[in-house]
Amino acid sequence: MMASVGKNMSPPRCFKFGLLTLIVVAAAWAEQPMKATGAQSASQQPSKPAASDSKDELERVIAQMDRTAANFHTVQASFVWTQYNAVINDIADTQKGTVYFRRTGKQVEMAADITDPTSPKYVLFTGSKVQVYQSKIDQVTQYDTGKDRAAFESFLVLGFGGSGQDMLKSFDVNYLGVEKVDGVDAAMLDLVPKSEKARNTFNHIRLWIDPARGVSVLQKLFAPDGDYRLADYSDIRLNEKIPDSAFKLKTTSKTKFLSPKG
Repeated sequence: MMASVGKNMSPPRCFKFGLLTLIVVAAAWAEQPMKATGAQSASQQPSKPAASDSKDELERVIAQMDRTAANFHTVQASFVWTQYNAVINDIADTQKGTVYFRRTGKQVEMAADITDPTSPKYVLFTGSKVQVYQSKIDQVTQYDTGKDRAAFESFLVLGFGGSGQDMLKSFDVNYLGVEKVDGVDAAMLDLVPKSEKARNTFNHIRLWIDPARGVSVLQKLFAPDGDYRLADYSDIRLNEKIPDSAFKLKTTSKTKFLSPKG
Protein backbone atom coordinates (compact mmCIF):
# COMPACT_ATOMS: atom_id res chain seq x y z
CA MET A 1 0.00 0.00 0.00
CA MET A 2 1.43 3.36 -0.99
CA ALA A 3 2.32 6.03 1.52
CA SER A 4 -0.20 8.74 2.23
CA VAL A 5 -0.08 11.73 -0.09
CA GLY A 6 -1.17 15.02 1.46
CA LYS A 7 -2.43 17.79 -0.79
CA ASN A 8 -3.40 21.32 0.05
CA MET A 9 -6.74 21.16 -1.65
CA SER A 10 -10.18 22.14 -0.39
CA PRO A 11 -12.92 19.53 -0.48
CA PRO A 12 -15.80 20.41 -2.79
CA ARG A 13 -18.89 22.15 -1.46
CA CYS A 14 -20.90 18.92 -1.32
CA PHE A 15 -18.44 17.52 1.22
CA LYS A 16 -19.10 20.52 3.45
CA PHE A 17 -22.86 19.87 3.43
CA GLY A 18 -22.70 18.64 7.00
CA LEU A 19 -21.51 16.34 9.74
CA LEU A 20 -24.33 13.85 9.70
CA THR A 21 -24.11 13.36 5.95
CA LEU A 22 -20.34 13.58 5.80
CA ILE A 23 -20.20 9.89 4.99
CA VAL A 24 -22.84 10.36 2.29
CA VAL A 25 -21.42 13.50 0.76
CA ALA A 26 -17.81 12.43 0.90
CA ALA A 27 -18.80 9.44 -1.19
CA ALA A 28 -20.36 11.73 -3.80
CA TRP A 29 -17.63 14.38 -3.88
CA ALA A 30 -16.10 13.29 -7.18
CA GLU A 31 -19.13 13.53 -9.43
CA GLN A 32 -22.83 14.32 -9.06
CA PRO A 33 -24.94 13.44 -12.10
CA MET A 34 -28.37 15.02 -12.13
CA LYS A 35 -31.22 12.55 -11.99
CA ALA A 36 -34.95 12.51 -11.66
CA THR A 37 -36.50 10.68 -8.76
CA GLY A 38 -39.77 9.06 -7.84
CA ALA A 39 -42.11 9.84 -4.99
CA GLN A 40 -40.71 10.03 -1.49
CA SER A 41 -41.27 7.13 0.91
CA ALA A 42 -43.15 9.22 3.43
CA SER A 43 -46.71 10.40 2.90
CA GLN A 44 -47.50 14.07 2.48
CA GLN A 45 -48.79 15.09 5.92
CA PRO A 46 -48.29 13.48 9.34
CA SER A 47 -51.14 13.26 11.80
CA LYS A 48 -50.84 16.15 14.28
CA PRO A 49 -51.18 15.31 17.97
CA ALA A 50 -52.46 17.60 20.70
CA ALA A 51 -49.80 19.32 22.82
CA SER A 52 -50.27 17.02 25.83
CA ASP A 53 -50.26 13.91 23.65
CA SER A 54 -47.17 15.20 21.86
CA LYS A 55 -45.19 15.34 25.10
CA ASP A 56 -46.27 11.84 26.13
CA GLU A 57 -45.50 10.37 22.72
CA LEU A 58 -42.09 12.05 22.61
CA GLU A 59 -41.24 10.54 25.99
CA ARG A 60 -42.22 7.09 24.70
CA VAL A 61 -40.02 7.44 21.62
CA ILE A 62 -37.08 8.71 23.68
CA ALA A 63 -37.48 5.79 26.10
CA GLN A 64 -37.47 3.27 23.24
CA MET A 65 -34.36 4.88 21.72
CA ASP A 66 -32.68 4.63 25.13
CA ARG A 67 -33.52 0.92 25.37
CA THR A 68 -32.22 0.30 21.86
CA ALA A 69 -29.00 2.20 22.60
CA ALA A 70 -28.40 0.25 25.81
CA ASN A 71 -28.47 -3.04 23.88
CA PHE A 72 -26.97 -1.81 20.61
CA HIS A 73 -24.18 -3.81 18.98
CA THR A 74 -24.71 -3.62 15.22
CA VAL A 75 -27.13 -2.53 12.55
CA GLN A 76 -27.21 -3.18 8.82
CA ALA A 77 -29.62 -1.61 6.32
CA SER A 78 -30.21 -0.98 2.64
CA PHE A 79 -30.33 2.71 1.77
CA VAL A 80 -31.33 5.23 -0.84
CA TRP A 81 -29.59 8.60 -0.35
CA THR A 82 -31.06 11.49 -2.30
CA GLN A 83 -29.74 15.05 -2.42
CA TYR A 84 -31.96 17.93 -3.45
CA ASN A 85 -30.34 21.09 -4.81
CA ALA A 86 -32.33 24.29 -4.25
CA VAL A 87 -30.55 26.20 -7.02
CA ILE A 88 -31.70 23.84 -9.76
CA ASN A 89 -34.90 22.96 -7.84
CA ASP A 90 -34.37 19.30 -8.56
CA ILE A 91 -32.68 16.14 -7.37
CA ALA A 92 -28.92 16.47 -7.86
CA ASP A 93 -27.78 12.99 -6.85
CA THR A 94 -29.15 9.59 -5.82
CA GLN A 95 -27.09 6.74 -4.37
CA LYS A 96 -28.04 3.22 -3.28
CA GLY A 97 -26.28 0.52 -1.31
CA THR A 98 -25.83 -1.00 2.13
CA VAL A 99 -24.79 0.71 5.36
CA TYR A 100 -23.24 -0.93 8.44
CA PHE A 101 -22.79 0.29 12.02
CA ARG A 102 -21.14 -1.43 14.96
CA ARG A 103 -20.11 -0.42 18.44
CA THR A 104 -16.51 -1.12 19.39
CA GLY A 105 -15.87 -0.16 22.99
CA LYS A 106 -17.24 3.34 23.47
CA GLN A 107 -17.05 4.28 19.80
CA VAL A 108 -19.19 3.56 16.77
CA GLU A 109 -17.78 2.48 13.41
CA MET A 110 -19.66 2.91 10.16
CA ALA A 111 -19.25 1.62 6.61
CA ALA A 112 -21.27 2.23 3.46
CA ASP A 113 -21.07 0.13 0.30
CA ILE A 114 -22.41 2.35 -2.49
CA THR A 115 -23.22 0.17 -5.48
CA ASP A 116 -25.47 2.47 -7.52
CA PRO A 117 -24.60 4.44 -9.57
CA THR A 118 -21.91 2.28 -11.10
CA SER A 119 -18.29 3.09 -10.37
CA PRO A 120 -18.80 1.85 -6.80
CA LYS A 121 -17.54 3.69 -3.73
CA TYR A 122 -16.89 2.41 -0.24
CA VAL A 123 -17.05 4.75 2.76
CA LEU A 124 -15.49 3.88 6.11
CA PHE A 125 -15.57 5.77 9.41
CA THR A 126 -13.25 4.36 12.05
CA GLY A 127 -11.18 6.08 14.72
CA SER A 128 -11.30 9.73 13.73
CA LYS A 129 -11.12 9.26 9.95
CA VAL A 130 -13.64 9.11 7.16
CA GLN A 131 -12.20 7.31 4.15
CA VAL A 132 -13.75 7.11 0.67
CA TYR A 133 -12.42 4.39 -1.62
CA GLN A 134 -13.09 4.68 -5.36
CA SER A 135 -12.18 1.33 -6.83
CA LYS A 136 -12.37 2.50 -10.45
CA ILE A 137 -9.43 4.88 -9.98
CA ASP A 138 -7.98 2.90 -7.04
CA GLN A 139 -7.90 5.93 -4.75
CA VAL A 140 -8.72 6.60 -1.11
CA THR A 141 -9.59 10.12 0.02
CA GLN A 142 -9.22 10.62 3.77
CA TYR A 143 -10.92 13.24 5.95
CA ASP A 144 -9.87 13.61 9.59
CA THR A 145 -12.65 14.61 11.98
CA GLY A 146 -9.99 15.41 14.61
CA LYS A 147 -11.33 17.20 17.68
CA ASP A 148 -14.82 17.11 16.15
CA ARG A 149 -14.98 13.30 16.26
CA ALA A 150 -17.36 13.09 19.21
CA ALA A 151 -19.69 15.68 17.68
CA PHE A 152 -19.57 13.90 14.34
CA GLU A 153 -20.44 10.58 15.93
CA SER A 154 -23.34 12.12 17.86
CA PHE A 155 -24.87 13.16 14.52
CA LEU A 156 -23.97 9.89 12.85
CA VAL A 157 -25.77 7.68 15.40
CA LEU A 158 -29.07 9.59 15.35
CA GLY A 159 -31.57 6.77 15.03
CA PHE A 160 -28.82 4.17 14.77
CA GLY A 161 -27.65 3.30 18.27
CA GLY A 162 -27.69 6.81 19.73
CA SER A 163 -29.74 7.23 22.90
CA GLY A 164 -32.72 9.50 23.18
CA GLN A 165 -31.19 11.27 26.19
CA ASP A 166 -28.01 12.06 24.26
CA MET A 167 -30.14 13.40 21.42
CA LEU A 168 -31.91 15.76 23.83
CA LYS A 169 -28.54 17.13 24.98
CA SER A 170 -27.68 18.28 21.46
CA PHE A 171 -31.08 19.12 19.98
CA ASP A 172 -34.39 20.75 20.77
CA VAL A 173 -36.78 17.96 19.83
CA ASN A 174 -40.46 18.16 18.89
CA TYR A 175 -42.84 15.30 18.24
CA LEU A 176 -44.81 15.93 15.02
CA GLY A 177 -47.02 12.88 14.85
CA VAL A 178 -47.17 9.54 13.06
CA GLU A 179 -46.39 9.02 9.40
CA LYS A 180 -46.38 5.73 7.50
CA VAL A 181 -43.01 4.92 5.93
CA ASP A 182 -42.70 1.66 3.99
CA GLY A 183 -45.47 0.10 6.03
CA VAL A 184 -44.15 1.34 9.40
CA ASP A 185 -46.18 3.79 11.49
CA ALA A 186 -43.13 5.92 12.23
CA ALA A 187 -42.87 8.60 14.90
CA MET A 188 -41.84 11.84 13.24
CA LEU A 189 -39.40 14.02 15.18
CA ASP A 190 -38.09 17.47 14.30
CA LEU A 191 -34.63 18.29 15.66
CA VAL A 192 -33.09 21.76 15.89
CA PRO A 193 -29.40 21.78 16.85
CA LYS A 194 -28.63 23.69 20.05
CA SER A 195 -25.19 24.58 18.71
CA GLU A 196 -25.05 27.64 16.46
CA LYS A 197 -22.19 26.03 14.55
CA ALA A 198 -24.34 22.99 13.88
CA ARG A 199 -27.28 25.18 12.79
CA ASN A 200 -25.01 26.76 10.20
CA THR A 201 -24.83 23.30 8.68
CA PHE A 202 -28.42 22.16 9.25
CA ASN A 203 -31.39 24.34 10.17
CA HIS A 204 -33.16 21.24 11.37
CA ILE A 205 -33.38 17.50 10.91
CA ARG A 206 -36.42 15.28 10.54
CA LEU A 207 -36.25 11.73 11.87
CA TRP A 208 -38.84 9.03 11.31
CA ILE A 209 -38.36 6.48 14.11
CA ASP A 210 -39.75 2.95 14.15
CA PRO A 211 -41.35 3.05 17.62
CA ALA A 212 -41.07 -0.71 18.10
CA ARG A 213 -37.32 -0.87 17.52
CA GLY A 214 -36.15 2.66 18.23
CA VAL A 215 -34.28 3.00 14.92
CA SER A 216 -34.57 5.48 12.08
CA VAL A 217 -36.32 4.43 8.87
CA LEU A 218 -36.07 7.84 7.21
CA GLN A 219 -34.02 11.00 7.74
CA LYS A 220 -34.26 14.41 6.12
CA LEU A 221 -31.57 17.01 6.75
CA PHE A 222 -32.23 20.64 5.82
CA ALA A 223 -29.38 23.03 5.00
CA PRO A 224 -29.68 26.82 5.43
CA ASP A 225 -29.42 27.39 1.68
CA GLY A 226 -32.50 25.27 0.97
CA ASP A 227 -30.70 22.07 0.02
CA TYR A 228 -31.69 18.87 1.78
CA ARG A 229 -30.61 15.25 1.89
CA LEU A 230 -33.08 12.41 2.25
CA ALA A 231 -31.88 9.07 3.64
CA ASP A 232 -34.34 6.19 3.24
CA TYR A 233 -33.50 2.92 5.06
CA SER A 234 -35.04 -0.52 4.58
CA ASP A 235 -34.32 -4.18 5.41
CA ILE A 236 -32.94 -3.00 8.78
CA ARG A 237 -31.18 -5.77 10.71
CA LEU A 238 -30.51 -4.93 14.33
CA ASN A 239 -27.82 -6.70 16.37
CA GLU A 240 -27.05 -9.34 13.77
CA LYS A 241 -23.49 -10.50 13.10
CA ILE A 242 -21.61 -8.31 10.61
CA PRO A 243 -18.29 -9.68 9.29
CA ASP A 244 -15.15 -7.71 10.12
CA SER A 245 -14.48 -7.45 6.38
CA ALA A 246 -17.37 -4.98 6.11
CA PHE A 247 -15.26 -2.48 8.05
CA LYS A 248 -12.15 -2.78 5.89
CA LEU A 249 -11.32 -1.08 2.59
CA LYS A 250 -10.45 -3.50 -0.21
CA THR A 251 -7.46 -1.52 -1.41
CA THR A 252 -4.56 -2.74 -3.56
CA SER A 253 -0.80 -2.37 -3.41
CA LYS A 254 -1.12 0.54 -5.85
CA THR A 255 -3.90 2.44 -4.09
CA LYS A 256 -3.30 6.19 -3.85
CA PHE A 257 -4.15 8.03 -0.61
CA LEU A 258 -5.16 11.69 -0.61
CA SER A 259 -5.79 13.89 2.41
CA PRO A 260 -7.60 17.13 1.40
CA LYS A 261 -7.05 20.14 3.60
CA GLY A 262 -9.17 23.21 4.17
